[in-house]
Amino acid sequence: MNLLLHLLMLSLLSAGSARVVQDFEKSCGQFFAKGKSPKGFTGAQYRQICQTLDNAVHFATLYDTYNKIPVYSAYVFEGLMGCTRLNSWYIEPQLDDNNGGANMAFSSTVKENYRGVHQALDKDYDKSGYDRGHLAPVYHANSQSCADATFTLTNAAPQEPNFNRGTWKALEGQIANDLFKTCTKKGCRVYVVTGVVPGNGQPVNNRVNVPSYFWTAFCCLNKNVCQFSEGAIGTNDNNGNIMPLSVAGLQNKLQQFYGKAITLFQ
Repeated sequence: MNLLLHLLMLSLLSAGSARVVQDFEKSCGQFFAKGKSPKGFTGAQYRQICQTLDNAVHFATLYDTYNKIPVYSAYVFEGLMGCTRLNSWYIEPQLDDNNGGANMAFSSTVKENYRGVHQALDKDYDKSGYDRGHLAPVYHANSQSCADATFTLTNAAPQEPNFNRGTWKALEGQIANDLFKTCTKKGCRVYVVTGVVPGNGQPVNNRVNVPSYFWTAFCCLNKNVCQFSEGAIGTNDNNGNIMPLSVAGLQNKLQQFYGKAITLFQ
C-alpha cells in the first residue's frame, strides 16, 4: 500500500507542475545534444526538472526521489565566466508540493515539516562528513545566475570531501580548459551530462543515498555530429580515483551498474 500511495503522489505532483515536467525534450531540450535526453534511466521514482531560477531555465536534472539524489544533470558549456559561489542552497518546491512555485526556493526559507519527502534538505547534510557535490558545477556555469542555480540540492549528492575538492575539482578544470580550446573556439556547441551511481552503504541521515561513483561525459556538436566526445568515472572515496573513458566505454560501465542499456548522446 505504501508503494502504491508513493507512486500515486508522484503522479499527482507531476500533473500540474511547471518546472517538474513530463517531457524533458519538449520543455528544456536545449540542454541535450540534438535535443535528445539520455536514454535508459527509467524508474517510477525519477522526476524531470527544468532547473529554474528567477523564471529562467539554466540546466536540466533527472532526479531520483527515492534515493534523494540526482541521476544526472545536463547543461551547455560556453566557456569560463569566473562566477562566484553562493553560501546557501535551494530546493525544488514542486517535488513535495503540487502548488509550489516554478522557481527553486532557498531550503532555509521553506516549511520543512511538509517538504523533503521526495528530496534532500540542507539539514540532511549537517555534520554528515560529506560535501554537497555539484553535478552541474559552478565552474562551468555560463552566467552568475546560472552559477547561483547550480546551488540546488537537486543538483547535488553526498561526495567525499577529498574527492570533491581534489581529483574531481581538477577534472572539472581540465575539462573546461580542454573544451574551450578544442570545441568552443572551433564553433562547436558543447553538451555535458554529469551523474552519479547510487551506492549500497548507509544513507546520510537515513535518507540520502551516498553514490559509489560520479561520472561525466561531453559531446562537441557541429553539423549535428559529435565531433569530439569523452567521458570519465571516479570512485566516491577519499582516494577519488578517476578513469578516463570514451563515451561508449562509459555507457558500458553504466549498463553494468544499472542492468540496462544507457545512451548518453543520440
